[in-house]
Amino acid sequence: MSEYTSLDSLGEFGLIRRLQEHVELQNPSTVLGIGDDAAIIEPGQKQMVVTTDMLIENVHFDLTFCPLKHLGYKAVAVNVSDIAAMNAIPTQIVVSLAISARYTVEAMEELYEGMRLACENYKVDLVGGDTTSSRSGLVISVTALGEVEKGKAVLRSTAQVNDLICVTGDLGGAYLGLQLLEREKQAFLADPETQPELEGKDYVVGRQLRPEARMDVIHELKELGVHPTSMIDISDGLGSELLHICSQSRVGAAVFQDKLPVDQQTLDTAEEFKIDPVTCIMNGGEDYELLFTAKLSDYDKLKNHPDITIIGKITDAAEGVNLVTPSGNAHAIKAQGWNHFA
Repeated sequence: MSEYTSLDSLGEFGLIRRLQEHVELQNPSTVLGIGDDAAIIEPGQKQMVVTTDMLIENVHFDLTFCPLKHLGYKAVAVNVSDIAAMNAIPTQIVVSLAISARYTVEAMEELYEGMRLACENYKVDLVGGDTTSSRSGLVISVTALGEVEKGKAVLRSTAQVNDLICVTGDLGGAYLGLQLLEREKQAFLADPETQPELEGKDYVVGRQLRPEARMDVIHELKELGVHPTSMIDISDGLGSELLHICSQSRVGAAVFQDKLPVDQQTLDTAEEFKIDPVTCIMNGGEDYELLFTAKLSDYDKLKNHPDITIIGKITDAAEGVNLVTPSGNAHAIKAQGWNHFA
């Protein structure tokens, strides 16, 4: 007798009731959560920001190596990252799922447990969504809402010449984590008895499977008295995101290659795969760090922050967007990150 519960034995509303049992509300702006035709949210005097993101099986994730709990956490984190990039505080999410018949109730509970942990971490309320059947695997759609004081939202279009260019954390790890997982998947398919060779690679694998939105840095910037002049999260690669800022702000940029932050495990893995680590940093994507610009006068406030690196400066648009090598050569940065329709 199976220890798992089929979805059809509970039905849509039974599944919803079961999944919402562990949902707890944390924000005063949430007046009514799951259970009615719609949630009720009262943001008060602040502005509301809204973002949405869709994760599709075999396009954005592969359940051969992605645990459902990690996937649930990541689905929330990538949306919170977009809220953070607006300099806003996330408050609510709604989650819609399209589920194929091969999934069990317990599998969905595992997915939602990851979401619950992320909501708890980022102090976000899950207030609703939808569930439906799917003929092509699992589809997760998350819409996140956040609040920001009027006039405090940070856009992509407001960088100024001579601004500092900064990034949080380190880059390239998520891309190399994916290369490792794909390699081990192919080895498993060739020989199901093989054991994955991931020892000593926990950091880069974690960067891929369970990224963190940098809400911590948003709070720290406020404490430092630094208001970014522009900001974006790094989902499609540093190069692509920098070009977004420069295009929308109508400016150029000079990024110094020797300033790019990278973890030693990322460097070691890049060497193992014979991939240029700069390529991973500029084009890899899915790091979900923040790329932001700040006034030159904020340099002293930022220079000693352990998790922020100043990597360059904003220049006049006529100078282009360039990566400057240690020898002083400038190479035009091109958008070579993830393109859904390429």
